[in-house]
Amino acid sequence: MTPEQLSLDLAPRPALGRESFVVTRSNADALALVGGKRWPGGRLALVGPAASGKTHLAHVWAGNEGGLVVAARDLARYDIATLAGAGRIAVEDVPAIAGERRSEAALFHLHNRLQADRGLLMVTGRRAPGRWPMTLPDLASRLSALMVAELLAPDDALLGALLEKQFDDRNLVPPDAVLRFLVTRMTRSAEAARDVAAEIDRLSLARRRPVTVPLARIALERLAQASSDRHSPPREDIP
Repeated sequence: MTPEQLSLDLAPRPALGRESFVVTRSNADALALVGGKRWPGGRLALVGPAASGKTHLAHVWAGNEGGLVVAARDLARYDIATLAGAGRIAVEDVPAIAGERRSEAALFHLHNRLQADRGLLMVTGRRAPGRWPMTLPDLASRLSALMVAELLAPDDALLGALLEKQFDDRNLVPPDAVLRFLVTRMTRSAEAARDVAAEIDRLSLARRRPVTVPLARIALERLAQASSDRHSPPREDIP
């Protein structure tokens, strides 16, 4: 048996432009809300599962509006008055700062400053804002009142497009047969599309093989085994 070659774990560079955002029934409503000009109070929450396109859509919006995209975890490092001066701000992964008083306070002040200046604020997270465990009451109440744009679990068309995008980010061009094979067998989520593409990329480099259906089958089997191992109860030693 030939050992697998070591491969460099190079992070892919995702394409975040509007031209690479594929629209299907599962995300069309969210796209329409994000691109609309009538957010109540100039605020919108963009929510959806991991890897469902929140970052991509936030960057599309910011590019169209001349705005900025910032991580919620970085807010405490900014001068909020200066940041708010951009007028159009998307704050990603807001639930990640729940319980962090300085970061929550920074978001609260950013919200109020943009509201006073009639700016626009988008916030993102996996679930609706009413379920974000924020500890600053005034911030929690404001977030809970936001209009929500929800990205749904991908349909066949979007799942195939997500796979293509993930492969493209890794400079891979799989045959259509591979995409059809994966769409009918993989876990139906954007996060799974990312994981499958990453595993196939790793296997292709390690084994110096092109992307084929057999290689895709091995990748799915490995991911399924890894998931099973993570969820299996710990074994007890038998005395």
